[in-house]
Parts: sequence; C-alpha cells; structure tokens
Amino acid sequence: MEALTLGLLLLVAVLASSLIDQIIPRVSLPLIQIVIGLLIAVVAGGEVEVTLDPELFLVMFIAPLLYDEAKHADKQALWRERKPVLSLAIGLVVATTLVIGFLLNAFVPSIPLAAAFALGAALGPTDAVAVSSLSKQVDIPKRQASMLKGELLLNDASGIVSFQFAIAAVVTGAFSLIDASVDFLVEFVGGLTLGVLLGLLGNWVVKRARSIGVENTNFHVLFEVLIPFLIYLVANVCHVSGVIAVVVAGLINVTSPKGVIGPSVSRMNIVSGSVWHVLTYALNGIVFVLLGTQLPLAMQDTWENVRITNSTLILLVFGLTFVLLATRFLWVLAMDLYHVRRDEKRRFGKGDLRSALITTFCGAKGTITLSIMFSIPTYAVYGPPNVPFPQRELLIFLACGVIVCTLLLATFVVPLLAPARDKGEEELRRIDQDAATTMDIMREVIEMLTAQQTRENRAETQAVIRSYNDRLARIKANNGIESEMNVELRVQALMWEYERAMELMERGVVSGVVAYRYMGRLEQAMQLLQHGKGHGTLKRWNGRFRALWHRGVRAVLRELPGNTELAEQTEEMRWLQTATRTYAVEHLEAAVASSQVPTEDAAAVLVEYQRSVAALHDARPTVTSVIKAGDRTEDIKRKAYTFELEQIQSAYEDDRLSRAHAQRMRESVQLMQMDLEDSV
Repeated sequence: MEALTLGLLLLVAVLASSLIDQIIPRVSLPLIQIVIGLLIAVVAGGEVEVTLDPELFLVMFIAPLLYDEAKHADKQALWRERKPVLSLAIGLVVATTLVIGFLLNAFVPSIPLAAAFALGAALGPTDAVAVSSLSKQVDIPKRQASMLKGELLLNDASGIVSFQFAIAAVVTGAFSLIDASVDFLVEFVGGLTLGVLLGLLGNWVVKRARSIGVENTNFHVLFEVLIPFLIYLVANVCHVSGVIAVVVAGLINVTSPKGVIGPSVSRMNIVSGSVWHVLTYALNGIVFVLLGTQLPLAMQDTWENVRITNSTLILLVFGLTFVLLATRFLWVLAMDLYHVRRDEKRRFGKGDLRSALITTFCGAKGTITLSIMFSIPTYAVYGPPNVPFPQRELLIFLACGVIVCTLLLATFVVPLLAPARDKGEEELRRIDQDAATTMDIMREVIEMLTAQQTRENRAETQAVIRSYNDRLARIKANNGIESEMNVELRVQALMWEYERAMELMERGVVSGVVAYRYMGRLEQAMQLLQHGKGHGTLKRWNGRFRALWHRGVRAVLRELPGNTELAEQTEEMRWLQTATRTYAVEHLEAAVASSQVPTEDAAAVLVEYQRSVAALHDARPTVTSVIKAGDRTEDIKRKAYTFELEQIQSAYEDDRLSRAHAQRMRESVQLMQMDLEDSV
C-alpha cells in the first residue's frame, strides 16, 4: 500500500510540474520537478526513502526511455554527424570516467578507484529532457543540435556499460584493464548483434501477424510497449549489454517496419505515439521528482558525517562540476578545431569558440545519471557478513549535486551564449511555424479519421473529412499558400483503375468490349490531366491490350452489340466501375496513411472516389438509416475534436505552436464542441 501511495504521489507531482511549466516556461522542466520533489521531502519530514533492486530500476526506467529515444532519432542526422557523435558518446564518456575517477580517488582516498570510476561513468550521459527544454528557449546551432541529439542517444549505452563494469570491480574486488576491455567489447558487440537479431525478429513477428489478419491495435501497441523490457531481459540472460540491444532495436523500429502502410498501421501509430508520449513523460518526471525527494536524505546522511566537513562536500561538488565541464570543453574544442581546419578549411574563430561552449554547457546531467546512481547496490558483498558498498551515500550525494549544478548552468548560462534572435524575424518565423503546424494538425486528424472509418460510417466520415479539408483550404488562403490540384496523384488513381480493369479482363471476369471501352475513357481522362503528355506512360498497357485483343478477337467479336444485350453491358460497366474504383480507394487509403503525398490531396481524391462508389450502389436511404447516419456523424465529430485538442497540446509542448495560437485553436475547437452538443 505504501508503494502504491508513493507511486500515485509521484504521478500527481509530475502533473503539477506540467502545469507549472506552462506558467514559468523559462525554467526548465527538470528543475521544476526537482523542486517539487524537495517540497514533498520537506513535508514528509525527509522520510521518503526509495529502495529498488538495481536491475529492476534499469529495466523499469532506462530500457523504455532509451528505446523511445532511439525510435524517434533522426537517422540521417545521426549518420551525417556520426564521427563527432561517436567521439562524444564513446570517447568523451571514457575520458570523463578516467579523469573523474582518478581525481576523486586522489582527493578522497576512502572512495575506491573502481567506485570513483563508477561515478565518472554515471556522469557521462547527457539528459534528453534537459536538452529538449533548452532547445525551446535558445537557438542552438544546427550542427550542435544534431550532435547533442545523437550524443544523448548513444552515450547512455556507453556510460551504463562502463558503470556496470566499475560496479562489478567494486563487488568482486578485482579489476583488470585488459579483461575489462575484452568484456566491454564482448558486451558491446554482443548487444549490437542481439539488438539487430531481435529487432529483425520483431519486424518478422509484426509482418507475420498482419499477414494472417491480426490488425488489432491493442495487440500491436502492447507488443511495442513490451519490446524494450523483453529485449533487455533476453540480453541479460545472454550476458551481453541490454542497453545497447535496446537502442539498436529502437533504431530498427520493431513495430513500424519500413514499407508497411495502410489504415490499420496509421491507427496503430496514432495510438502508439500517444501511449509512448505519456509513458516517457511520466517516467522522466518520476525520476526527477525522485531526485528531489532523495536529495535531503542523501545530503542529511552525508552532511552529518563527521568524517568529512560540509565545506569539503560543497567544494567536491563544485570541483567535480568544474572538472566534468572542463573535460567536456577541451574535448569539444579539439573536435571542433579538427572539423573547422580539416573539413571547412578555415581558421578557428570566436563563433566556433562560442559553439564549443554551447555544446559544453548543454551537456546537463539528469534522468540516466540518477537512475544509474540509484542502481548502486547497498552491499558490495552479499551474504554473512554483509559488507556495505563503500561510500554509497557520498557518491549519490556528489552525483545529485553535480546534476543540480549542470542543470542550473544549462538553464541560465546557455541563453547568454546562444546566438541572439532578431525579434522581427523570430515573430515572422513563429507565425509561419504556427500556420505550418496548424496544417499538420489538420492532416493528422484527417489521417486518424481515414484510419478509423468502416463500411458503416464511411459516408459520415467523408463528410467530416471534407470539413477538415475546407479548414485546410482556408488556412492556405489566409497565409497566401497556393493550393494546386495534385495531377500526379489523380493520374495515379486512374492508373490503379486501369490496372484493375486490365486484370479483370485478363481473368475473364468482364468482357473485352466493356473493359476496352472503360479503359479508353480512363486513357482520355489521363491525357486531359497531363495535357496530352501521357502517351509514353500508356504504351506498355496499349501493347498488352493489343496482344490480348488479337489472341481473343473471336471471343470478343461474339460480344459485340447485336450479340449481347445492351442492358447486360450497361450493368457490366457499372460493376466494372465499382470494382476499379474500390481498388483505387484501397490504394488511396494507404496513401493517406503513408503521408508520402500531402494528406489533404490524398483525402480529397479519396473522398471523391468513395462518393462515386456509393453513388454506383445507388441505395435509397430510409428514415431510420438517416437518423443513424446523423448520430454517427456526431460521434465522428466528437472523436475528431478530441483528437485535434490532443494534437494541439502535443504541438504546444513540443514548441511547434506559440502559446497564444495554441490557446486560440483550443477555443475554436471548444466552440465547435459546444455547438455540436447544442445541436444534438
């Protein structure tokens, strides 16, 4: 019961931090959450003590956070900046581990060298939430931003693996550099290989499930949530790095294999994105709030330790922070100097020095560092007699102090170093970004509606999609964005019809006369759209048809008017139109889900085709069906408005919408919701 109460209290604290972050946007969210944790500890009298099994803590917090970071990483930017990213993620982490380990052991001999290395390794990874918070406040140069995002993804793995080796050295009491290097290589390569194999296996499972008709969103999202935990546990059983395996599987993106598109995939991605957004936000927030709750307890035990003075503790925290940042600055400076002289062929200037300082101070520590430190075992040797881990409380105290110092420096120093933005240009950029983001939100709602439509609610869904297309058109008109007909997409839709008609004729499902007449119409429509430039595209189709015509000329002649009733041909033409347009609808639904073409264009063509198919069926509705259709339309609108509000909030949290514009959009949607309820 106590664990449940603590968990609920932590979630409430995370919710409170989200509200405060809206009121005080200039203060980074991690700092707000740490302060809330401190207040909880003060109210509780400093008695909030959390003890988790180290492996359980790594699985619960680190595995899902790293998987989500890897899944959303910009692979192209990661590959483009691979050299500096690997330098920061591996080289700098090792350098930080060694420098801090040797210096800390020299100044505090009571901390064994291996334990000091463990602290250095834990201070290697940068914090993703802190970096994203900074990117909202300052204009970080593009190259530095790409490097930081790649670093925070990969240095988690190298830092954790180094930390685990250092802790193992403390527990076993033996350390060999050669053995550790070999073990590190085995764990790294083994984790990399296992991550690739499990990632490919996961892709195969997803594709296999879809091939047998398993399109259940609950199944696929639950499978994705379980993936990082399963991979981490399997890697531990195989004695390789679970962290690296999880990162590699995230980069492969197990549950969204490349090239798999369709309404069901779109629906799954919508739900999956929402689930992971909430999960990672909660996990990150809980860890920072935990940091705040543990600060008084960690500080109190260490603060009251008579063997080390309080002034020495403060000097150690400041000294470690200085050494950490100095090591990082020198490493980044050397790396940028090499880049400027070798790649850009120019002298190193003041701007380059400022960029190096920005990269240095943006390396704030946070979630991963604290998670790693919490995983330090209470005892170095288990079993009677239990030997406490040497200076565990002091190490956690120093780590907490450095985390707070780096977060404060990142929050208040980086804005002084980052390039100043022109207010006029910034305002214009913000207006353009608001408009672009608004259109993206409209498109996301259209994709969601397309993914969730069924045969029963198709007509009503089309009506709601048309209303969103109209809103998109108004936004484009208000911002001077020209909206031209997507000729290529319409021609492609006609080609899909042409392919289907050809296939049905070759199989003998429809007669050659009817198929040829209809394909002739499709050719004329394509030539009109392309202004007579479409002949080359259709040469191979005309050749195939002529060959088919000559092979079956006698059979076709028997079907000419006079031998076949006109009514039968008319009905056959009607059936052929329905079949070919239904075939085009299936491909257009996939085009909407894939986002390979502008969503509003694909949705507009899709709605036209769906309306034409419905007209071909020509079923006169009853009064009861009209009432049911009206109810379905209201339900679809409610879902669309709710989803739109969620996307507005998500865009605002990601700094893609200004506060004022997000508020106006919310009010507009809320007015539509009120109007909808009043009209019922």
